[in-house]
Amino acid sequence: MAGAYLLTEAMLAPMTESFASGYAEKGVIAVENGAIAFAGAAEKMPDQFSSLPRKSLDGRLVTPGLIDCHTHLVYAGSRAKEFEMRLNGASYEEIMRAGGGIFSTVEATRAASDEQLLSGALARIDRMIAEGVTTVEIKSGYGLDRDTELRMLRTARALEQHRPVRVRTTFLGAHAFPKDMTADDYLTDICLPTLEEAASEGLVDAVDGFCETVGFSAAQMERVFEAAQRLDLPVKIHAEQLSDSGGTQLAAKYGALSADHLEYLSDDGVTAMAKADTVAVLLPGAFYALKETQLPPIGKLREAGVPMAVATDSNPGSAPMTSLLLAMNMGANLFGLTPLECLTGVTANAAKALGLNDCGKLKARMRADLAIWDVTDPAELSYRMGDAPLHKRIFGGAEC
Repeated sequence: MAGAYLLTEAMLAPMTESFASGYAEKGVIAVENGAIAFAGAAEKMPDQFSSLPRKSLDGRLVTPGLIDCHTHLVYAGSRAKEFEMRLNGASYEEIMRAGGGIFSTVEATRAASDEQLLSGALARIDRMIAEGVTTVEIKSGYGLDRDTELRMLRTARALEQHRPVRVRTTFLGAHAFPKDMTADDYLTDICLPTLEEAASEGLVDAVDGFCETVGFSAAQMERVFEAAQRLDLPVKIHAEQLSDSGGTQLAAKYGALSADHLEYLSDDGVTAMAKADTVAVLLPGAFYALKETQLPPIGKLREAGVPMAVATDSNPGSAPMTSLLLAMNMGANLFGLTPLECLTGVTANAAKALGLNDCGKLKARMRADLAIWDVTDPAELSYRMGDAPLHKRIFGGAEC
């Protein structure tokens, strides 16, 4: 399927600003030059598209291609042993302080070849593509040295050459700091110079950091954000996952695209996010895997009008998952999101969390990145567990 064509007899979930809870049950989508030219009810389609070749979808659901806006897909090694430790009662902080957690993945990632990093990332991204994902964000942060951080970003960029998928890269040098350095020395000597080099190579779309008791303080994260600002790069933050460390308010001060995790988000943090129009990226897979009990303040975020996205947080330690559909199910069952909020969270709001304005919705001039599902009820996408009812995926107007 290529060129200009019409998809007809479809149930459309447009995810646009005017979309509330209704779906176009006999909708059509006109695709031209890799973009959506029209999406809506058949009776409202302009005559100019009526002569295009048609393909009936027999009532299937069409959504924007799914967007996973928080992943750590490029890494090496496994942390199954730490999984066992957690089952035996060790906390996330205890595992990190014992030299596990991020540090074990850092060691394996540094030792891996470029080919090994690429093959591992391809295997993971293939599983995402099979569930209708068309755009994925990938962070660095498992190098904690110049060479490995740059290799991770180059590997993430290279995925687009091997698969029909769009990749946004995020520099997460401030993920942790080596055991033989202080946090401030690491920022001065390694992290910030590497950020400048990565930006000069065009490897960075955004800058992130882990603001937490076992990571970096808000004051230290401000150094990273100031550097990002000088480089004209947007910022994001891992914040309030294990404690209220004030990272969200800092991120909002810098107009952050998103603040992610947020289990311990305060009322002041919610207010700051609403004022800054910062997206709350919810990561129920990590909440589940770490057996957390402190829920993000979903009701307060909803009441304040903070956009909420849902992502896998795919990583080898706290969220070893590649299923965005499962993250939607967890968002509904664990966090109390509605199926519509879950779907919005992996389409329109996920695009917003990445600073993208050309995807995540079914409307004219958007990229023709589409997911066509063997379902007639959109709630099925959040309801099913371990099931990917994808009929077809369209990327840039081409079936793939």
